[in-house]
Amino acid sequence: MLDQHAPSREQGEIAMERPYSVLLADGHPMVRQGVRRILEGMDGLQVVGEAGNGAQLLDILNRKVPDMVIVDISMPNLRELEAIRKIKENGATKVLFMSMYEHQEYLDYALNCGAEGFVIKQNVDTELSCAIEKIRCGETYISPFCQGR
Repeated sequence: MLDQHAPSREQGEIAMERPYSVLLADGHPMVRQGVRRILEGMDGLQVVGEAGNGAQLLDILNRKVPDMVIVDISMPNLRELEAIRKIKENGATKVLFMSMYEHQEYLDYALNCGAEGFVIKQNVDTELSCAIEKIRCGETYISPFCQGR
């Protein structure tokens, strides 16, 4: 049934854009909860799932095609290249890696896997919004704490 209270284009109102869907994958429940709270505070985003390990991530990706996957680069049972290939199958899903480490090898690995972004977990509260926005606009985001290393 059609919602009579929803704005219609015929009435000159702009229909709401669909939320940007995000899948969150991290092996630590407390980290997932914290990142989820940050994401839920952002307008226009919707968390469509959570995974605690690589097998769960691949299972969810078999059922859903999110706009972005935010994933811990050190997540348990994550076959990174397989997961990235699965994520990239549709060509539209973006990947943002999170890491506890600022080391160049983690950044290089993330970018070589095809990720569009890399953030440091310690700064996720201040960087996540900017990272998502840049990636949504087609840019690559690298944590300022990694640049120049």
